Amino acid sequence: MQADTVTDSRQRRVLGWLRREAVPLLVLVLLLTAARSSLANHYHVPSGSMQPALQPGDRVVVDMRAYGWRLPFTTRDLVAVADPAPGDVVVFDSPADGTRLIKRVAAVGGQQVEVRDGRLLVAGQPAPAQASLAEQLGDRRIALDLTRGGGADFGPLRVPEGEVLVLGDHRGASFDGRYFGLVPVDAFYGRAVAVYHRRGEGFGWRRL
Repeated sequence: MQADTVTDSRQRRVLGWLRREAVPLLVLVLLLTAARSSLANHYHVPSGSMQPALQPGDRVVVDMRAYGWRLPFTTRDLVAVADPAPGDVVVFDSPADGTRLIKRVAAVGGQQVEVRDGRLLVAGQPAPAQASLAEQLGDRRIALDLTRGGGADFGPLRVPEGEVLVLGDHRGASFDGRYFGLVPVDAFYGRAVAVYHRRGEGFGWRRL
């Protein structure tokens, strides 16, 4: 009889602890995970395909709200905010194999675009540049890396509405839209905002 009483007492203590500690902790973890899925996240740059803007090993803050308020754990937007714009650095899964990639938006729906020798041409004209190794995309001046050539040529092609051409800034070393094709606008997880940690330099805030 006494053993049963001791067992019941232990069970009550365990259940009480679960109600007081474990359940609230579990709810907190779920809320934080949902916020990370819907609001902000970070990305670890695996390669040099976006040099010189991004270096291998860079850690980047990603704004998950930039293109819409997303249903947690999905790619479905609850509230549309904006579409990707030329010059944006975006995070998405490769249409080729599902690998998480980070690239730059080069052209959006309605634009006539092609790439020749690593240089972007919009409506048959080179993207305006202030230097021989730079392009102007939207309001951003983009420095290019052509040390390994320009990579594959692409187009000419008119980008359909609702789709985007993405390119790497290191044109000769980037597996991008020239190879796997256009990317639907709803496939982007978010917009890369800044590098917050760079190998050898430590923490900082380098806007993209």
